[in-house]
Amino acid sequence: MVAYNSILVCVTRQKACERLIKVAADLKKKDGELYVIHVTKENWNFVDNSRDGEAMEYLFSMTKSFGADLTILNSDKIPETIAQFAEHYGIDLIVLGESPDGTQNTFKHRLEHLLSDTGTKIMAIPNTCAL
Repeated sequence: MVAYNSILVCVTRQKACERLIKVAADLKKKDGELYVIHVTKENWNFVDNSRDGEAMEYLFSMTKSFGADLTILNSDKIPETIAQFAEHYGIDLIVLGESPDGTQNTFKHRLEHLLSDTGTKIMAIPNTCAL
């Protein structure tokens, strides 16, 4: 199994995304870095939505248990924001969930295009959570 120095996990407001964090933690080198990111649309506010807030709190705790930080950014350009984060932190691998309806493929392809000259790999984990 290949191990990576720096991994970025893309999560949504769903508790099921914990599986993505676990997969990434297993792929990380022992002394590697693990980052978790959630990019929200600019008008989204999880403070006013108890279910979303609860899920984000759960993912925050899960992230901490693996020694990582959860970064929440607001942007209407989600793939571009993730790509900028990945470039800034020198990410080797991005882990994201694949949606059951296949819409994730478009998102993954957009990220691959944005990061095409960086060497960053992208791994979509089937049926975990959608971005």
